[in-house]
Amino acid sequence: MCPHCRATILESSGVCPACRHHLRFTGPTVGREAPTTEALTVEGTLEGPAGGEAVEYTMLLTIRNERGEEIARELVGVGALRQGESRRFTLSVQAGGSGSVD
Repeated sequence: MCPHCRATILESSGVCPACRHHLRFTGPTVGREAPTTEALTVEGTLEGPAGGEAVEYTMLLTIRNERGEEIARELVGVGALRQGESRRFTLSVQAGGSGSVD
C-alpha cells in the first residue's frame, strides 16, 4: 500500500502509479525493479453536445478474469460537459516485474 495516498500497489513499485510519489531509492546500489512494459493503452476524447443541455458522464473500470468473472470494479470519475468542452480519457495497463500486491 502506498504510504502517501493509500492506493494498493505492487511491492516491486519504486513509484506509486496513482500519486507518483517515490517510494524508495532505486539507484544502482539498490536492487533494480523488474522492467515493465505498457501492455495496453486506450485513449479517447468525449466532446460536449453541439447544443442544448450538458451531458453527464461516468468513467467505470471493470477487470474480468479468463472466465469473464468480474474481479474488480471501480468508479473512477463522474462529470458533465457543456457545449465546447471536452475530456480526454487514457487507460494504461503496465505489465512485467515479479512483485506481489502490497
